[in-house]
Amino acid sequence: MTGQVTAVSRNETYSFSKPPRESIRLLAGLGVEGDVHAGETIRHQFRMTYEPDLPNLRQVHLMHEELFGELARKGFEVSAGQLGENITTRGVDLLGLPTGALLRLGEGAVLEVTGLRNPCAKINDFRPGLLGEVFALDPVSGEFTFKSGVMAVVRQGGIVRPGDSVEVENPPLPHRPLERV
Repeated sequence: MTGQVTAVSRNETYSFSKPPRESIRLLAGLGVEGDVHAGETIRHQFRMTYEPDLPNLRQVHLMHEELFGELARKGFEVSAGQLGENITTRGVDLLGLPTGALLRLGEGAVLEVTGLRNPCAKINDFRPGLLGEVFALDPVSGEFTFKSGVMAVVRQGGIVRPGDSVEVENPPLPHRPLERV
């Protein structure tokens, strides 16, 4: 599976959205250089208060651009970086990836997918009613489907820019489905 990076974003301070950039630098074992969520241990503002020493499995947030079209059809205008993602992609089924899938970006950066982004209530502060559109309850299984992207850690650093390719390398079988991280 091959896709494309359509936008990259980062923010030095805690804020819901991240401004788009011309490029970002991924740092192995840390995340996006200059981003508030970069680090070896957890950097999620709320989780740091009770789990400050946990490994940071949320170094990089990726979101599929196709979600923006789905949301627009429901009356929600959203663009790259506004939901807090670092990398926006097109043509990659991010939500269908298994845990441990590798994403090769551009000329050498490698991310390992760790799990699904757990959407938070702040999404409704950004656009009232949006939280209900980024996850859904499966009527058969009773399980939630999360649509707000995936989280990853940086295995190999590098520069990532809009227009870069995204190549997926799945881990060996058996695959483990993504869970919230």
